[in-house]
Amino acid sequence: MRFKGLLFFILLSVNVLVSVDAAAQFKSEAFKQQYNSDKQKQKDSTDVLFSFKEYFAGLSHKQDLKIGTVFGGSALFIGGQQIYNRQYWKLPLVYGGLAGAVGTGVYLNTHGNKDAAKYCFIGAGVWYWATLMDGVLCYKPSVYPHAGKATIFSILVPGLGQIYNKEWYKLPIYLGGMAFSTHLFINNSRNYNRYRNMYIEASDPDSGYSGPLSAEKAKYYRDVYRRYRDWSAVAILGVYLLQIIDANVFSYMHNFEVDEKLAVKVSPTVMIPEMQLASNSSLSPALGLKMGFTF
Repeated sequence: MRFKGLLFFILLSVNVLVSVDAAAQFKSEAFKQQYNSDKQKQKDSTDVLFSFKEYFAGLSHKQDLKIGTVFGGSALFIGGQQIYNRQYWKLPLVYGGLAGAVGTGVYLNTHGNKDAAKYCFIGAGVWYWATLMDGVLCYKPSVYPHAGKATIFSILVPGLGQIYNKEWYKLPIYLGGMAFSTHLFINNSRNYNRYRNMYIEASDPDSGYSGPLSAEKAKYYRDVYRRYRDWSAVAILGVYLLQIIDANVFSYMHNFEVDEKLAVKVSPTVMIPEMQLASNSSLSPALGLKMGFTF
């Protein structure tokens, strides 16, 4: 239960980060509101974050949509990205692939071939992911790099946002961190299952257990490796979350320039004690440094 709670909390954090662009827009719009406007009074603030009316207006090509709106709506209404991108010829592939994989999986499962059905359902999930990736790839923003596109790239494929931002040197950091955390998770899960089974056998007087550890010791190691497994999962999700934030932030900062207008100047100076000139103070001047900012 504790492990599931940790997963839920971090996945919820990822879900909140997906709407960073929308939330930023909401904040910026707040400064532009005219509260004496009837139109503004009628507009629900949640519509700023996501509006089904706006989404379907975009699918009918009556207005432009942000990539976050298109992606979020298409995660529920499959094929929406292809419609928005005017790639209608892909719709039979999208729906046909999903229907074929799911239908075949259901058929095989009802006829007792559960292993083959499992792979069909996995294939349907991969196809669904591919439709979302295709929609993001074909979305044409007006600027490069586009923060929303970089963010969604990192959500779908860890490290792809960094590739999109042309920050290849970060890949070993994030991918290596996820690979190492995954290795720890697998190893700790294996040991947890080992000591859990050992504890079950050792605590059952009818099992004929003759292992090297007592039930008490097996229970201790089971709890230790369960805790290690949980923290390994947190590490995986933490690195995953960090690379999403990195892709978003550095895509915004990509065009930030520091030129001669932004400078720091340091020079020596003489510091005169306060009230030195207005009173007979015994304090003497001292040498120091003066720092000035130009922007």
